[in-house]
Amino acid sequence: MNADPESGSASRNPLRAVTAASATLLLVLHTVAGFFLLNALLTESEGPWDRSVTQTVRLMAGLGLAVELLAVAVTAACVNTGRLSRWWYAPATALVLTALIRMAFAPRP
Repeated sequence: MNADPESGSASRNPLRAVTAASATLLLVLHTVAGFFLLNALLTESEGPWDRSVTQTVRLMAGLGLAVELLAVAVTAACVNTGRLSRWWYAPATALVLTALIRMAFAPRP
């Protein structure tokens, strides 16, 4: 048995710090992607003369998708190492699907 009872808890604290940092990074990435997707969802055409809306919506959705794919990579790394549970894939999946759907159904001028 371990003679020093504090040595076990000291080795767990860095793991908790890494887990907390991973979760914080994912929350920041989801927030940034959500910002881009919110802009993509709230952008509406002002009329048939407004041709830049489709490009703007697709750009915002594309930026959200790019950030969210980075979040998926971070999530996969954290889940595979056992730092985070699999439910962390849920927000990433929802945001990726939202971005893809918005890009496909961008308003037509």
